Amino acid sequence: MNTQASCELCVQAGGEVVCRQDAFRVVLVDDPGYPGFCRVIWNAHVREMTDLPLSERELLMQAVWKVESAIRAVMAPAKMNIASLGNMVPHLHWHLIPRFDDDAHFPGPIWAQVQRPGTPDGLAKRQALLPELKNALIRQFSS
Repeated sequence: MNTQASCELCVQAGGEVVCRQDAFRVVLVDDPGYPGFCRVIWNAHVREMTDLPLSERELLMQAVWKVESAIRAVMAPAKMNIASLGNMVPHLHWHLIPRFDDDAHFPGPIWAQVQRPGTPDGLAKRQALLPELKNALIRQFSS
């Protein structure tokens, strides 16, 4: 694994590791406003998708779609936000964020201005689904 000592995702897990594969890991992000927010992080230090050979790009995207499928099946969001930004941490990773009509930023991105306070009941309901989501993610990658 190529690592860079100054890269946050090379030296830290990037969240609670739910699944670890040779090439990537799936983590649950500790974001109290967005239970179910996951990242798929490429283990080797690369900056962009086109830095990977086609076979590895396909492997990574298959992982992203498996995570999306698990989140949707368990959490039933109104919408999924999927993004690969890396402006702050130039290490290849994908954000998968379940979105709900009552979340604090909806319909804007979670990095936009808050639209309303998040509803405590909605957050508690989604938080309670996290054990089921972890199990669904593990099942996705155990076959």
